[in-house]
Amino acid sequence: MSNLQDQLHRPLRDLRISVTDRCNFRCQYCMPEELFGPDFAFLPSEKILSFEEIERLVKIFVSLGVKKVRITGGEPLLRRDLPNLIERIHRIDGVEDIALTTNGTLLKKYANDLAKAGLSRVSVSLDSLNEERFFEMNGHRGKVKTVLEGIEKAAEAGLHVKINMVVQKGVNEQDLVSMAKYFKDKKHILRFIEYMDVGNSNGWKMDDVVSKKEMIEQIHQVFPLKQVEPNYQGEVAKRFQYQNEQGEIGIISSVTESFCSSCSRARISAEGKLYTCLFATDGTDLRELLRTGEDDASIIKCISDVWENRTDRYSDERNEQTMEKRKKTKIEMSHIGG
Repeated sequence: MSNLQDQLHRPLRDLRISVTDRCNFRCQYCMPEELFGPDFAFLPSEKILSFEEIERLVKIFVSLGVKKVRITGGEPLLRRDLPNLIERIHRIDGVEDIALTTNGTLLKKYANDLAKAGLSRVSVSLDSLNEERFFEMNGHRGKVKTVLEGIEKAAEAGLHVKINMVVQKGVNEQDLVSMAKYFKDKKHILRFIEYMDVGNSNGWKMDDVVSKKEMIEQIHQVFPLKQVEPNYQGEVAKRFQYQNEQGEIGIISSVTESFCSSCSRARISAEGKLYTCLFATDGTDLRELLRTGEDDASIIKCISDVWENRTDRYSDERNEQTMEKRKKTKIEMSHIGG
């Protein structure tokens, strides 16, 4: 097992793999309808990594220190036979944990198969319990009821479920407390995420961010909270338990309190490019190496070189940068997941 470290002494421990760039939602902060409309050219299937190629890459990354794998998209459950990929990854010696990020609309259908295949955890994106507001936010594509049914089905199948809510000022911040109450009663962990400048599509402004401090104040007034220690080193969500009863929430504050210093994640896009930051501007083409007959040793050297030269700390630098520098084209989140 390699002890690969980057320039800031961060190990490589987590691998996030996007299995598709397609999604059945058109959320404003990720894939707005006006940019990802009916004529948008998604990747043709031959340009997307096959399950065999993904399996080979996971084995290579595990040899370099990766222990956790997360499957993302787009919407990963749109990828045909996804439980088959989960099963392949589950069989790889050294993979300790497999997670999936999804919008939940197809979870009811696939939860049992995913659990049987070896999936450990699922993170479900849900930005409001208000049907009208949620419908508006997801580009008129999905219903709260469908997502909630998926969440319960996943829990019944034995998957560990977390819910992610991206909070935007003037859009859904009024739902903070109702979301906290609902999932506290259901005994699922809810994580609130500060609205981020991911990709180039969402017209992000600092004014749209509801800070971690503001979120805590709102919820604390109704359900008193106390901060608790992270579950493990490098955990991105700050954890808060309810003082008087069971349950907890998490807050991912990548805008106001970044966590670059402990980031141990590598990302592979749907077309097989390696990115070392969610906010990256360019990646390293691993698909080309896989398809031109390079052996594992060559691919290991390529990945090692990229990671050992890594200096990314975008969120740390966000407030130091000029607006001009920030306008550099970043990879879209729909390509590399959250």
